[in-house]
Amino acid sequence: MHNINPASAHLWIVGGGIAGMAAAAFAIRDGKVPAANIHILEELGLPGGALDGGHAPNQPPAHAWVTRGGRMLTDETYLCMWDLFDTIPSLEDATLSVREECRQFNSHVQTNAKARLINADHEIVDAGKLGFSMRNRAQMLRLLALGEAQIGSRRIDEFFDEDFFTTNFWRMWRTTFAFQKWHSAAELRRYFLRFVQEFPRIHTLAGVKRTKYNQYDSLVVPLQRWLVAQGVDVRFGTRVIDADFTGSADEGRRATCLHIDNAQSPAQIALGANDLAFFTLGSITADARYGGNDDVPELVRDRRDHGWSLWEKIAQKAPDFGRPAAFYGNIDEHKWESFTLTMRDDALLNRIAAYSGNEPGTGALMTWHESGWHLSIVVPHQPHFADLPKDTFTLWGYGFQIDKVGDYVRKSMSQATGKEILTELVHHLGFDDILDHVLATTDVTTVMLPYASALFACRAPGDRPLVLPKGAENFAFLGQFVELEDDVVFTVEYSVRCAMVAVYQLLGVNRAIPDIYNGMLDPKVGLQALEAAFH
Repeated sequence: MHNINPASAHLWIVGGGIAGMAAAAFAIRDGKVPAANIHILEELGLPGGALDGGHAPNQPPAHAWVTRGGRMLTDETYLCMWDLFDTIPSLEDATLSVREECRQFNSHVQTNAKARLINADHEIVDAGKLGFSMRNRAQMLRLLALGEAQIGSRRIDEFFDEDFFTTNFWRMWRTTFAFQKWHSAAELRRYFLRFVQEFPRIHTLAGVKRTKYNQYDSLVVPLQRWLVAQGVDVRFGTRVIDADFTGSADEGRRATCLHIDNAQSPAQIALGANDLAFFTLGSITADARYGGNDDVPELVRDRRDHGWSLWEKIAQKAPDFGRPAAFYGNIDEHKWESFTLTMRDDALLNRIAAYSGNEPGTGALMTWHESGWHLSIVVPHQPHFADLPKDTFTLWGYGFQIDKVGDYVRKSMSQATGKEILTELVHHLGFDDILDHVLATTDVTTVMLPYASALFACRAPGDRPLVLPKGAENFAFLGQFVELEDDVVFTVEYSVRCAMVAVYQLLGVNRAIPDIYNGMLDPKVGLQALEAAFH
């Protein structure tokens, strides 16, 4: 596109999360850039960004495991992601791609949740009835009919009556995708269009596909291993603090220099005529802090990590480079707390399986929709970590209202220890008779996430920069805080798609990018969604 010669191009990728890793992979596979000419600059000591999973950093080695979040995948929506992982060898079998491993895994571990919503009396609710009123349906259709320019930066609760937020549909939708009613109505509209095929099965999540292990083991490790085997130059402990740009949007703009804060490297990397720069902007896991059985994770409010600082610097260079404060500016609207249980026997898992009707890996989010903390858990297929010892088991959960008082532990979740969170959970399950045993055989790792759902912040046009800003000749922006028309954030797909768009455009790759799936264009899918909404 800009007369870049792939054979002699050097790519400087800022951020070793899934977006940066995908950009490197597409550049090698489709752009024909020599792997040795691709440089990933990552401040942390490991790849993957928010796609983490492994030993709890605040615990002794091999003592407890943790994931900060969990991700669900679908066949219909994650087309760029599957395109990438169709050519990456899986973790444990080099003859099998990650994509094929997922396909095989989901053929014998199928999601069909039977306990999506649970009330205060420990009763599993019939969630198949979505509970819309005629007015709710009209409000939904109105939102779908509006364009984003008309919606602007308005909140979800500006489009729906209060009773919409008590429907079974909203109770499941909000915890499946992590929406709050004060989040962006424009983003909710995108989600309705991208995931309309889930309407008839939101109560079972039967359309969900999962990786064999957590996403770090199943996606990040194989991809990182492939990149390194190709010869990519991955530099951990390397923080990019600023970048220089020249030119104008009308006459062409170039990134000319990266400023590095790293004792082992030059303070600056000058970008030549055949160099490309890719910048990952923002972070939903910045300032994450961990707690354990007997302590409470700190809520960091003063941006001590550097997850936002580079974007802040870059945003000052041009008015169309985005406005990061629109996303990090209100921690109390976007924070939540997650927890991982490391269990030394299967007593709790067996009771949950009997209670829910789902063996580990076949259920989905179980939500106590009337609980003070708005607790949800999901029991993954075991083992969920590739190195988990025999007779050790894990599950993951999170609280959505962490400043509210618990129903059994009479304090806010944000002030509760790991053991207190576990106590609250066991009481909500109604398993009081095994509480002492569970407490004695379980380690709890909690994680406080100030920006967990910041990407759903109400936004105005221009708050998110384009992947390729106007006139960009040798640079692109990546991650969850860039603008990709019609696609939805908080998905691995979004990060991979923006990487694909950036690499293909800058390198002039003549290969089609998969279309964004819109189920509303499929009459059968649209009819099924309509039937579910009127059920």
